[in-house]
Amino acid sequence: MLISIIHFSRLMDLPRPRHRYYDLILAAFVVVLLCSNFIGAGKAAVVNLPYFGAVPFGGGILFFPISYFFGDILTEVYGYAYDRRAVWAGFAALAFAAIMAQIVIALPVASGEYMANYQKGLETVFGNSWRIAVASMFSFWCGSLVNSYFLAKMKVWTQGRFLWMRTIGSTAVGEMVDSSFFYVLAFYGIWPTHEIIQVALAQYVLKTSWEVLATPMTYWVVNFLKRKENEDFYDIHTNFTPFRVKV
Repeated sequence: MLISIIHFSRLMDLPRPRHRYYDLILAAFVVVLLCSNFIGAGKAAVVNLPYFGAVPFGGGILFFPISYFFGDILTEVYGYAYDRRAVWAGFAALAFAAIMAQIVIALPVASGEYMANYQKGLETVFGNSWRIAVASMFSFWCGSLVNSYFLAKMKVWTQGRFLWMRTIGSTAVGEMVDSSFFYVLAFYGIWPTHEIIQVALAQYVLKTSWEVLATPMTYWVVNFLKRKENEDFYDIHTNFTPFRVKV
């Protein structure tokens, strides 16, 4: 183990290499983050489960866990700093989209019944986008970086073993932080309080369960990238401050 640490310490002194697939994963991560906040987050859906009955959940569950999936892959293969950069890129895109949504809503509406109804639809779908964006930028920033931090630390502690335990464990912690903030900040005063609690708990369970089910895919993608990129980074001397984008 000592030899491995010395080896990785020496690697830390060298410039980080360019990667063929990082930009593609970054773009996919940003797209998923935008979809999770502007397509599904505002809808409270319901599913009927045996013994539990009707269980409410947010529509963003279709997208959001995929962002943690990408976060795990980025941290495992490229390291914490690369995932941190992806998080900031996603937040910048989300902030821009939220601002532009408010500008479009505020533009004067052309005459006609169709555009009047269209404006009402825009206000219904995107009128709360600024609040969702702020809540997401705070909660996901906290949750995603906590997830990445725990995954990076656990990788060093386990010497790269037990990937399934590290991805599931770090996701469980990160999702707990995220779910504890997002629904309260985004929907308090809009949804009934009991529904916020129900949806937050359901989201947490479903998102963590999704990570368990995605474990085989995580193994496949991680192994593929490590082989193609010739990269398997260990965050031994990493600066874990969240307030930077430098890698």
